Amino acid sequence: MTTQQTRWSQFGVLITVFFFWGFVAASNDILIPVFKNAFDLTQGQSQLVSVAFYVAYTVGSLIYFGVSKSMGQDVLNRIGYKNGICVGLAISALGTLLFYPAANTGSFVLMLSGLFIVGLGFSLQQIAANPLAIVMGNPATGAQRLTMAGGVNNFGTTIGPLLVSLAIFGSVAAGGTNASIESVKVPYLVLGAAFLLVAAFIKFSSVPNHIDLEEVSASEAQDEGKLIHKASVFAYPQLVLGMLAIFVYVGVEVSTVANLPAYLHEGLGIETHNLAPYVSLYWASLMIGRWTGAAGAFEVGAGAKRLLTLILPFLAFGVFLAVNAIAQHDVRQFFGYVAIIAIMIAVTLTTRGNPARMLLYFALCGIAALLIGMFTTGKASAVAFISVGLFCSTMWPCIFALAIAGLGKNTNTGSSLLIMMIMGGGIVSWLQGTLADSVGLHMSFWVGVACFTYLAFYALRASGVLKRQGIDLDKLSAEGGH
Repeated sequence: MTTQQTRWSQFGVLITVFFFWGFVAASNDILIPVFKNAFDLTQGQSQLVSVAFYVAYTVGSLIYFGVSKSMGQDVLNRIGYKNGICVGLAISALGTLLFYPAANTGSFVLMLSGLFIVGLGFSLQQIAANPLAIVMGNPATGAQRLTMAGGVNNFGTTIGPLLVSLAIFGSVAAGGTNASIESVKVPYLVLGAAFLLVAAFIKFSSVPNHIDLEEVSASEAQDEGKLIHKASVFAYPQLVLGMLAIFVYVGVEVSTVANLPAYLHEGLGIETHNLAPYVSLYWASLMIGRWTGAAGAFEVGAGAKRLLTLILPFLAFGVFLAVNAIAQHDVRQFFGYVAIIAIMIAVTLTTRGNPARMLLYFALCGIAALLIGMFTTGKASAVAFISVGLFCSTMWPCIFALAIAGLGKNTNTGSSLLIMMIMGGGIVSWLQGTLADSVGLHMSFWVGVACFTYLAFYALRASGVLKRQGIDLDKLSAEGGH
């Protein structure tokens, strides 16, 4: 198997887009309670913010799939990966412009339309950026490299709620719970300008426009004779099952935090303008977990990797504490969270870099966290729900790496189909919100338990499927130095 060093200079440029995906996604969780109050929405209706944003990924992926079929050639192979990311950033920038007339007219529909177009641009960026992150080095460490990119994504999710909350509530008197809809337009116009600047930066960077996907597929297999080469991308069971896995994973990740503010407000009496640090900790939990999993991407010895696995999560937690302290939030209430981080680190070490094993163990931990949250009350319940972020943290790279393994020339199409299933973030959030209107917010988290149960099944099934195709995940992880 050919060993290839990670191209860090190119990878460093690429992960800037991962930051923006996280920044906007987490900021939506601040918009939900603001819109719910301003437009007098039910909990189910307020989740239309998530629906508009995440269903855009599905629409964008369907457009990509359809255009590729009509051209008889994959869109990214035609225009290039780097160019695809730049086009996606430009589309997202157009979406932010809608926030100006939407805020001036107080239109919920226009607000949702702006978020939809931002998500549409993100879909093209994701289709291009995720395979790039995996192939920018040794395929054995592809999942860990994607985990590292996810860690940068979650730096954006950690500071996004705080900055947007400051921009929206900064002029609100202490004790107030309302904010003018007009206060959302400036942050999003600034964000649009940032999208265009990053597009220009990436355009003139060394990020590659083209990659050899067949070579990558062959390098993943221990026995190339077992690799299957199908005309249809739907002939690969790891991908078809992985599509549903992405749907339910994004669903449980987003629905948990999307419904968390309402639970904190109704169950714990926390005012809307004080919710930001709790939302920030949820997204910081994903950063903490991904920084832990990213240790495997560094080309250092096994001992050094284990040391990084112990250090990086607490460094990430320190980032959360520092950012919130600067924002003048009381962070002392979160000090006990280090115990849950320690549990997550222990679980990570037992997986030994195997993406299927990590997905299985984290899914089981996610089920446990939700059950504890539902059958306790007060701060214990809140912390349990927030810790779901820790156990969702490395699921995206694990599922993505499992689903596109061995696809070869079908990798880009497979990637677009996986990105399409990000709509789960909106659909599952809406389902949980609607269920909450019937059975109450506390018990609505059974939706997440169902999602994690499927993810545990997929982890077991994908491992067996890939082994039959000559891809042994334990051997691949060992060759990556885990």
